[in-house]
Amino acid sequence: MFQSIYRDKIALVTGHTGFKGGWLSIWLLRLGARVVGYSLEPPTTPCLFESSGLATSLQDVRGDIRDTEKLARVIAETRPDFIFHLAAAPLVLDSYTNPLETFDVNVMGTLSVLEAVRRSGSRCSMIAVSTDKCYANREWEYGYREHDPLGGRDPYSASKAAMEIAVASFRDSFFSHNSSANAGVRVASARAGNVLGGGDWASNRIVPDIVRAFHAHEVLSVRSPRAIRPWQHVLEPLSGYMALGAALASSEGEKFASAWNFGPNPTDVFTVKDLVETIVRVWGSGTWRANTDLDAPHEAGLLRLSIDKATSRLGWRPVWSFEETITRTIRWYSRYLASPEDCSATYASCVADIAAYESAACEKSVAWAQQEIGAAARS
Repeated sequence: MFQSIYRDKIALVTGHTGFKGGWLSIWLLRLGARVVGYSLEPPTTPCLFESSGLATSLQDVRGDIRDTEKLARVIAETRPDFIFHLAAAPLVLDSYTNPLETFDVNVMGTLSVLEAVRRSGSRCSMIAVSTDKCYANREWEYGYREHDPLGGRDPYSASKAAMEIAVASFRDSFFSHNSSANAGVRVASARAGNVLGGGDWASNRIVPDIVRAFHAHEVLSVRSPRAIRPWQHVLEPLSGYMALGAALASSEGEKFASAWNFGPNPTDVFTVKDLVETIVRVWGSGTWRANTDLDAPHEAGLLRLSIDKATSRLGWRPVWSFEETITRTIRWYSRYLASPEDCSATYASCVADIAAYESAACEKSVAWAQQEIGAAARS
């Protein structure tokens, strides 16, 4: 997948020391890209970046995305073909504790990246990674579409909605076909669902909390067990980001410079309780209880994404089922916990999951094509 697009290309990944950034960097390296990472120090201990020994395989630059001058120099020096902007303040609960920092990083940090691109004179395809929580969530049953209103009750969600508006403004002002000075820059935003996968060690995230509790034989406290989320393996949205990057880099790339959703199939609807009980079964043990704290900060009860745009225009579809996602995630943690100091084994676990995902995606692509041919013949 994507090998002909990314081989021998330069890809700048902001937030490469984080969970999603680490997985994306490993995948891009597997595809033959030269990866330049720009990020703060790893956000957790342990972390995927260090446990996989990723620093030896890419250009590792430490810096704050709000340092526009430094970032512009890095972009001007490395001349990336692709920029994947993942660096962010990523957690809902943390945003209640540090709301100003959350807005500063997610909005001004993203504007800093865009301004650095503008100043550098680089010609590239840029994907600004956002979230499903950027929508004004009305707890509706249907999946939110890219043109639905933005909003956010909690600081994190609101900061991501503001980020989306900022990205659209910069794109229309400086990177459109009407702006000859930066006509070679194409910018899109990507909104993903709740990602799962090995190597996530953040606090107040359901899977890392489960792994820590079950590994220590402790009772897990679960917030909002009836809440519904668009669960997906981390490789699902990453494949969407790379498909979008390929489209932006094409001869008709201007048509793809907009917002895109990358979520699970509409039929894959599961609650937090479903997630926990599936992990208990795959793990083989574990107990949990509902957190009944009435003073806990607000979190959405129902959230779904429509992926019709990505399916019809990019040809992107989710590959792994909910069950497959959970099974592969827990297997990754089990392998890691068996030998946490073995960086080569951890890196190999990531590559094995990527290879399995690529294989499944190719098989499903053939099946989807055959279905479409059959449908066309019948009509």
